Amino acid sequence: MTIKHIIAIASGKGGVGKSTVAVNLALALAQTGARVGILDADIYGPSQPAMLGAMERPVLEGKTFLPIQRYGIQAMSIGYLTDESAPVIWRGPMVSMAMQQMLRDTQWGELDYLVVDLPPGTGDIQLTLSQKIPLRGAIVVTTPQDLALLDVRKACEMFKKLNVPILGIVENMSIYTCPHCGQQSQIFGSGGGQQLAKEYDLEVLASLPLDIRIREMTDSGCPPVVAEPEGEQAKRFIDLAQKVIQRVK
Repeated sequence: MTIKHIIAIASGKGGVGKSTVAVNLALALAQTGARVGILDADIYGPSQPAMLGAMERPVLEGKTFLPIQRYGIQAMSIGYLTDESAPVIWRGPMVSMAMQQMLRDTQWGELDYLVVDLPPGTGDIQLTLSQKIPLRGAIVVTTPQDLALLDVRKACEMFKKLNVPILGIVENMSIYTCPHCGQQSQIFGSGGGQQLAKEYDLEVLASLPLDIRIREMTDSGCPPVVAEPEGEQAKRFIDLAQKVIQRVK
């Protein structure tokens, strides 16, 4: 297994669209011709199988799994190994061990990028990943609202203490455009991502709208980057991918 760059997608709290950013970034990186994998490290709430529209179980070859192949990327998630409706009731050490096993016991082959969709917060998985795996950097996802920023700051502080470079901020749900009248509204406030970036001397890599089409396409198992590759939303993720490539060179 040879992975050039491992990139963590993190957030301080749930519900900010981190997994949507992760899967679309992975797909956009693959569109550049790169070899890309995505590891769903959210053991308690895996969402990548549904977002990729791939629910089959991976093939066990010897003692390792063959990753699921979908839309030109490789994927592994605890969601492929457990029943869809069964909760994962594990203590922290077991969760960290499961994440490490999925990373090391999957036949990723040679990858240019492995995107890791972290669970929200600053718990065992984030600590284990940062200390035991050579992360190239992390992207922090937030919404503009003050409540989200309170928790996202904790994620930024965690990466600083663990000496993991933060590649930049993605502000999700930054603006909403009414599909009927075209009026734009900043439902979750404004300027939060820019404020956070200024505090930590970072760049806002992307400002993504609150758009029902992103939700519909991703929920259906065909995210915007593959559903409408020439569409406006896909272009935002492709631009994000280009910025990430420049930062990890």
